Formats: sequence, structure tokens, C-alpha cells
Amino acid sequence: MDDEEARTRLLDAAEELFYRHGIQAVGMDRVRTASGVPLKRLYRLFPAKESLVTAYLERRDQRWLDSLRTAALAPAEPRARVLAVFDWLADWFTEPDFRGCAFLNTYGELGAATPEIVRVHKAELRALLADLTADPALADQLLILTEGATAVAALNPGPEPAHRAREIAELLLPVM
Repeated sequence: MDDEEARTRLLDAAEELFYRHGIQAVGMDRVRTASGVPLKRLYRLFPAKESLVTAYLERRDQRWLDSLRTAALAPAEPRARVLAVFDWLADWFTEPDFRGCAFLNTYGELGAATPEIVRVHKAELRALLADLTADPALADQLLILTEGATAVAALNPGPEPAHRAREIAELLLPVM
């Protein structure tokens, strides 16, 4: 196994374990066991747990935002693009392994020691919403709706929080 395959296996294992069980509950040995990568190679690729956590979140950030961006940009009309965000959330909330927002979960666990990627992720989400609306104040309101729906869905998985947030978004959106 080359370093790229080892890195992928480690990140796959870390993502599954950290997202399901929490960062503090999962040690490096558990990631090693789940990935099948020798401990020496794990520490060569990720010298500290913090570097593995950051890499896991960076990869998740890119994949999550790319998927959301693709869904939001699919409709032709601006209003439909914004509402597509909430349709995408409804689909995400029904995934069998949904455990809420990995970035907020990380912040909740690590507090001040949270990697910067958590703040970057939220800024990128807000920027996407601002691009869709061309209205910074509306983007802030939509961000609160998406975050609130995600928090509610983490406690009660299913599409309903996204559907309710979509209804509120429809009231906020001007005719575009």
C-alpha cells in the first residue's frame, strides 16, 4: 500500500469513527485498527491526532460544500436555487448515518482547540448563500435557518426540519 492509499484509508476510518462516536472518544489506535494501516505509517502521515482531525474535516468540507453547491446551482431561477439548499438538507437529514453537523459537533467537543477549518466551513457556507441571494443580510438569515434545521435534525433525524426551514425561507425570499 502506498502513502496515498494509506492516507485515504486513514481518512475514511477517521471520518466514520469521529463522526459516529466523537473525536475525543476515538483514539489513534482505533483509527489504525479500522483502517488497517500500520501505526508507524499513520504517525508518519499524521504526526498528531490534531492533524488527522483537520484533514478529516478539510476533506468533509470540500465534499459537503461541492455537493450542496451542485444541488443549489442546478435550478435556473435564483429563488429555486435558494430553496434547493433546503431540499438538499432534507435529503442529507434522512441519510442513515446522519449525526448532525460534523463541524459544530467538533466545536462542541473541542471548544477553543477547534481547528480553523470549522470557522472556514461556516464562512464558506455563508458565502454560498450570499452568492445565491446577492443580499448579505438575507444570507445571514438563511444561514441561521440552515444551522437551526441541522441542529434540530441531529436530535430528530428526518426531513421535517429542512421542510420547515424551507417554508420560512420562502417567506423571507423576495421575488427574484
